[in-house]
Amino acid sequence: MHITMPVIYLARHGETAWSLSGQHTGRTDLPLTQRGERNARQLGERLRTVRFAKVFTSPLQRAARTCELAGFNAAAEVDHDLVEWNYGEYEGRRSAEIRAERPDWQLFRDGCPGGEAPIQVGARADAMIKRVWAIEGSVLLFSSGHILRVLAARWLALEPAAARYFLLDTASLSVLGYEHSRSEPVIRMWNSTDHVEPT
Repeated sequence: MHITMPVIYLARHGETAWSLSGQHTGRTDLPLTQRGERNARQLGERLRTVRFAKVFTSPLQRAARTCELAGFNAAAEVDHDLVEWNYGEYEGRRSAEIRAERPDWQLFRDGCPGGEAPIQVGARADAMIKRVWAIEGSVLLFSSGHILRVLAARWLALEPAAARYFLLDTASLSVLGYEHSRSEPVIRMWNSTDHVEPT
């Protein structure tokens, strides 16, 4: 029997007050801004013609609300592996403030005191990828920027630290897949924001 290789769509949640201010937003459960809500609806319009075998969302409201406004709430399954990085003592802080104390700090290499290490976030990404591999057809994931960046790195069999090279904007759409076989994972599209309202 022919099994269709999965195509994974990654949807980052819409704008929040802290994504605007540059504060690390891990487990703090912030709502979307009005612009974030509008962009979530536009994301749904962009995805309207795509058929998904499964839809998963982080339980955090910024992702779950983006999923709802995009029109996928009824089909979505909550998955705790999609929760954003636990920033521990760095929750709510900006990178510039952290680097004033630790000039060489890199999230994807060093993790956060009192929070998650990169290997832990990588393990959650691996668990999600394993789940996706068992699904025939396209899959849509709604989540947050840093966990999705790690998921993309792990899809390519790279270390979590490589996620630092994959920038993701709010309400962006990215697509992971394969070129010929499962031994050739690729990024088919990254950080597309054609549907997003300009700032």
